[in-house]
Amino acid sequence: MEQIKLKATVREDKGKEAAKRLRQTGHVPAVVYHRGEDPVPVAVSGKEIMQIMRNAGGENLLINLSIEGAKKTSAASGERSRTSNMRIVIVKEVQHDPVKRNILHIDFNEISLTEKIIVEVPVVALGEPVGVKQDGGILDHPLRELKVQCLPADIPQHIDVDVSGLALNGAIHVKDLKLSAALKVLNDPEALLFQVKLPVEEKVEETPAEPQEVEVIREKKEEEGAAPAEKAKEEPKAEKKG
Repeated sequence: MEQIKLKATVREDKGKEAAKRLRQTGHVPAVVYHRGEDPVPVAVSGKEIMQIMRNAGGENLLINLSIEGAKKTSAASGERSRTSNMRIVIVKEVQHDPVKRNILHIDFNEISLTEKIIVEVPVVALGEPVGVKQDGGILDHPLRELKVQCLPADIPQHIDVDVSGLALNGAIHVKDLKLSAALKVLNDPEALLFQVKLPVEEKVEETPAEPQEVEVIREKKEEEGAAPAEKAKEEPKAEKKG
């Protein structure tokens, strides 16, 4: 894997306010971690790191980080000696602004080119499965990254898997992959990577119709019941003859 050059400067001021002021100057606060050593707070160009992340594919990049202002240590002091301020690092974590999506902070891990490391590599599908084109299936992709152990120079940007031969209900598992001997996959061999299956139809629940209100017509009956009384009121009483 190609090494990308990036310059950094040691940060003397720490804290949220210092980081805010740093971002206002177009820089991004960062920290370099290395096993057995104190973390080194640095600042990098926001424009440069954004361009690197965008053009080179993001994580698992090998970055040749040149740190200005870093203290050189010696074996005599009991610390790991350094002959220069050049360090090979990879991106450990990136924090983005939730709205603007610009980079707020970066963590780097310093590595050795001669020691194997564990990284997560994206899995990419190549081609359109037969079961999708001919049988109306869909391609399910449950496992999108693989945990891989290898030397830093052997880290692939992504792992391509040809899925064009997958028929309906066909599947590809981790154990089916044919990878370079330089890569050791640490995932469960039975883990499912791809599968072609029929789409699941959503069941629409029918809402039972509400019973209609029956209008009871009582007007006629009430009129019929009231008629005799009204008739009695209308008829005059017979006069008594004396």
